[in-house]
Amino acid sequence: MYQHIVLAADGSENSIRAAAEMVKIAAVAPKAVIEILYAVDPSKVKDEVLHSHTHEEIEYNRRQKLQPVAQLLTEAGLHPRITIINGDPGPSIVQYAQKHHTDLIIIGTRGLNVLQEFVLGSVSHKVVKRAHCPVLIVK
Repeated sequence: MYQHIVLAADGSENSIRAAAEMVKIAAVAPKAVIEILYAVDPSKVKDEVLHSHTHEEIEYNRRQKLQPVAQLLTEAGLHPRITIINGDPGPSIVQYAQKHHTDLIIIGTRGLNVLQEFVLGSVSHKVVKRAHCPVLIVK
């Protein structure tokens, strides 16, 4: 079964819904490594730096964003590892998953319509298109 499951999360409601699905899947893969992966979008780093005093504060704030996701998994008896990477989220998630031999990626989606997705782009669409492992998109 699955040995390494990555939950791509950013702390949004979408990622909390994806975490709920992670709990269900982890129940049938009790030995799997569970990892919460947060890809920091370079376009948002400037804003983080302007609103923080130290690198430690930036890291703390990023981890705080993931707290609801981590709490949901922990309350379900899972022991998630949190990893924060830098880069364009779609390609960065795919690269990370390939490099670390991920068996499954779980990611939430905002449910954009075709026009919105074309104009705004979609991280989940980029991941599904390029990933070398199965991807579960949660609406």
